[in-house]
Amino acid sequence: MAKASARHILVDTETKCAELKQQIENGADFAEVAKQHSNCPSGKKGGELGTFGRGQMVPEFDEVVFSAPIGGVQGPVKTQFGYHLLEVTERG
Repeated sequence: MAKASARHILVDTETKCAELKQQIENGADFAEVAKQHSNCPSGKKGGELGTFGRGQMVPEFDEVVFSAPIGGVQGPVKTQFGYHLLEVTERG
């Protein structure tokens, strides 16, 4: 079964998500941005979600995590929970 590791930042609006993505692309540390802004409990750990298999996350999340390049910041990705920035850290 395919497995991936990722981290994410969850916010309420697409605008906020895009602003945070710009900060990261301009050099801000993903983990620090997650700690400061993410609405998900994983934010306290820099957005780390650990390792998971295909189908364990919501479909929109899954699709990005199992297709995006490793290390790039993807998003905004809309799910039932809000808007996410995703970074795939490992896949195998």
